Amino acid sequence: MTPPRRDAGAPLPPVAPEVLAAAVESLTTRLRGRLDQAVESLATTPVDLAEDGTYGIRCGPDAWVTLALGPSGTITSPNQARCTCLLSPRCLHRTATLAASPLAAAIPPREPGPSPDRAPSAGPAPDPSPEGAPSAGPAPDRDPSAGPAPDRDPSAGPGPDHDPSADLDTGRDPSAAAVPSAGSVPPAGRVPSAEGASPAGPVSSAGPALPTEGAPSAATALFAGPAPAGGPAVPTGRAARAARAVRAVSSAGPVSSAVPGRRPSAAQVRAAGGLWAAASAVLAVGAAAAGAVPQAELLRAAHTARLAGLHRAEGAALAVVRHLRATRDPQGAHRTHRADELVAALRELLLVTHRLKAADPDPELIGGVPHNHRPDGPLRLYGVCREPVVGPGGAGGVVTHLVDDTGRWYTLRDVGPGGPARARRAGTAHVAVRSFLSDHERLSRGGLVVTGAVVAPDGRLLAERGVRATFAAGRPWADAVPATAAPDRLGSGHAPPLTGCDVRIVAADGDEVLVRVLTGDALGPTVRLAPAHRHPALAHTANLRRLGACPGLEVRVLGRVDPGRVTTLRPVAVGPVPGAATTLRLPQEWQERADLGYDLLADAHFPAGAHCPLPPRVTAADARPVDSPLRRLRDLVELAVTGGRRAAAEPAGDGDRAGHVAALRRGGFATGADLFAALGAVAARRPRDAFGRPARDDQDQYAAQWLATAVYLTGTEAALARGLWHR
Repeated sequence: MTPPRRDAGAPLPPVAPEVLAAAVESLTTRLRGRLDQAVESLATTPVDLAEDGTYGIRCGPDAWVTLALGPSGTITSPNQARCTCLLSPRCLHRTATLAASPLAAAIPPREPGPSPDRAPSAGPAPDPSPEGAPSAGPAPDRDPSAGPAPDRDPSAGPGPDHDPSADLDTGRDPSAAAVPSAGSVPPAGRVPSAEGASPAGPVSSAGPALPTEGAPSAATALFAGPAPAGGPAVPTGRAARAARAVRAVSSAGPVSSAVPGRRPSAAQVRAAGGLWAAASAVLAVGAAAAGAVPQAELLRAAHTARLAGLHRAEGAALAVVRHLRATRDPQGAHRTHRADELVAALRELLLVTHRLKAADPDPELIGGVPHNHRPDGPLRLYGVCREPVVGPGGAGGVVTHLVDDTGRWYTLRDVGPGGPARARRAGTAHVAVRSFLSDHERLSRGGLVVTGAVVAPDGRLLAERGVRATFAAGRPWADAVPATAAPDRLGSGHAPPLTGCDVRIVAADGDEVLVRVLTGDALGPTVRLAPAHRHPALAHTANLRRLGACPGLEVRVLGRVDPGRVTTLRPVAVGPVPGAATTLRLPQEWQERADLGYDLLADAHFPAGAHCPLPPRVTAADARPVDSPLRRLRDLVELAVTGGRRAAAEPAGDGDRAGHVAALRRGGFATGADLFAALGAVAARRPRDAFGRPARDDQDQYAAQWLATAVYLTGTEAALARGLWHR
């Protein structure tokens, strides 16, 4: 027998959510209280990987946990995780090991078509999914909102007559319904104005009665309260605008095949109610206290939603759990926007489940199973830039962004254990797409022709059977990245597009740079460029300092708008402005672009001469970017998610609440001021009976009030972002 080889850096294999949820449920109350501490202790425990692919980890003197992977490469059955202690399988060691493992994805691949590697008569290709367990999908000849068919396994996937390409006809990202993108901005025309997107008081968590034909949806009830006994309430004024705001924020996703106007089944309503309760419990305790037990409750509710056919709600719940783990990960200190990502995921989950448990007939709430797809014909892609990735759990790597002739975005990823050091090395590492071999640096400045391509819902190019790739010439950066604000067609590409614009350097502000947006012949507003990553192993900070030392320089930047500060852009790459006299002079081999995380800007890359010309004289008010007026409201929303209900109640107990409310009103955000006061009041309220004991749990009302505030905040900030960057 070959002895196992010890690899302390080997990650644990992924585990199915339902397996982890069942393991946590089997523990006693005393062991559940010790679960989080046991999971943290496994972070530094070495992992033994045997030649047969079995993982082993020592959890105590008499406790040896083994994980035997199935054909899919994941833990999909409780029998695949065993422990040698006497309490197994209801032991702390086995459950802690499963809780320390990453969650398995639940996205099945699309059925591949004929390819050069397989004859059409050879039958369907074997399932290459690393997850192994296909997700639920409605039968094509049956109402998907009616729940799973009695004679069919709900996890068996789409029926044989289902056309997966129908999910792409709308041009939306199929993964948008499952996992919301952090900081995403709804398309133009779908976001309400800054005012009128939310009520002025506490929101009732009681949904309306089951809607009939012509009745308002549950989105209206979220802001207008229950319908009166005489009939369904018709929203007017602010409530109507609020209902449109809810639908604008929650409509990003693939069009479901559910029949419009058909209410969810009773099983789906019950599953949505369970998810709402689990998500409300997570919101009440906060991310800091949402350990393995609350996460397991959310995973169990997500599995129930999956069996009921609620694909969008299930994906949102899994996204919340992953963001909770990333937020609580002590090794993710160099990641940014973790609170913003968690807020977006929790808002999506609560919004979808609130409407589903009120039997909203909107078919988009059901969602569809996202599938990998094969585009028709070859893909002609052009490299745009490289972006370092520093993820939770010590992950690091690189993402190469590409774009096709129609403006759709794609990515090639290389992410693994190693942290920022691996992210630095991966910038010049080799990338393989089946038999094609190149490196990320060459590919980001060149092009690619892919035949038989397999694209994941989030835009990743997958190296599966039948894929052929050939290196091709790139094109100038000015053609690949037009100088516009945030693209109008958000969601039209497979991967989220980056924001590009031309700016003029004003001054340095520490590690950040103050710039003026160039809008035609005039100067636009003053904004801020901030490093995407501040780790010294990456070059973002050094390059921004070099750019800030040359005021008056005009550059084209490509990056992401900071979701917490609408006036801040975190650039990924820069290049010269076509036709500008004072702009960058990059080497020819760089193809008019510099990846800020990898390429170091030097004196030779700037205009000839000792110094850049001084910019036009600006006043102190013009040189200072205006921070988001809703920053106070966003801070409270994020504080409620990270610190829980008690943390959200703190601003309501001091004298600062009146100051924050007054500042929002002075800025013209009267509705935001009312929501700020209402959320603090609901968070601080603790109903008690005559004996001083807690009278009842108003957790639902608190979750509904937080949801109303988060929806208003998202819609209003999206409108502000478009007004600033889309000029």
